[in-house]
Amino acid sequence: MPNHESRPTIHIPGTTSHTIAPRAGHSHEGTLRYLKAGTGAPLVLLHTLRTQAEHFRFLMPMISRQYTVYALDLPGMGYSEIVPGASYDEPALRAGVKRLLTELDLHDVTLVGESLGGVLALTTAADLPERVRRVVAVNAYDYRDGIARSSVLARVVIGGIIAPGVGPLIAQQEPKPVLRAILQGGVGDKTAFREDYLDELLQSGKRPGFPTVARALYRNMPSLIAARSRYPEVKTPVHLVYGENDWSRPSDREANKKLLPAADFTQVPGAHHFIALERPEVVADLLNAVA
Repeated sequence: MPNHESRPTIHIPGTTSHTIAPRAGHSHEGTLRYLKAGTGAPLVLLHTLRTQAEHFRFLMPMISRQYTVYALDLPGMGYSEIVPGASYDEPALRAGVKRLLTELDLHDVTLVGESLGGVLALTTAADLPERVRRVVAVNAYDYRDGIARSSVLARVVIGGIIAPGVGPLIAQQEPKPVLRAILQGGVGDKTAFREDYLDELLQSGKRPGFPTVARALYRNMPSLIAARSRYPEVKTPVHLVYGENDWSRPSDREANKKLLPAADFTQVPGAHHFIALERPEVVADLLNAVA
């Protein structure tokens, strides 16, 4: 990994860690890190905003008997390299996902993304239909305000981070109680967001340059909303999955159903935004049933 000063503190049984080097002549590309486990047809997991591949620590063991699972650290997140001056808008993040598929020469891929990852799964499928078998988009993060809908605290903190002038200063401050409170807004059962995972996110977030990445991600919400225009281009089968209590509103979900009229639709009773943490068995059952 490019930064040897910190290593993941969470190990998912049965997984190995790998990297993909930047391509020659692509100055804004960094090394990508991913986890791999299992055997079978390829399945790629794409994590949420401000998290990393370990977000799928519970889901990966549930599906690795049916699939070869790849869990990617999106560009600049987790332990993928932070490149000064790089973009972290939706097209740039999508380019990282496409690098994984093309550099590893994956075909017949099931793309599974949660939140931010759900958007990227759909837009990547639009770009690479010859490589993607199906898409499962869980709580796609493609609506106005995003995580700021989770609580008043999130709205205040995220608003400060994206603000001009003071934003970079606020982005450098990430007190553990504040991050815990914001991210626990994505689960109903607060114990589902475990303390060791929070510690892991705080560690990877201490890498030099990460506050700039985090601020860019929050400021680039409009690019995720704009990405919805690509959804009608997706020709592979799609399954939209939403938690009953997700931050998206019923109108947001209905709008995506109209853009993807052939998609299957599941609403998970009682679930919130981070289904991979609080209800991983729901996603696992869905995936294993069609392996």
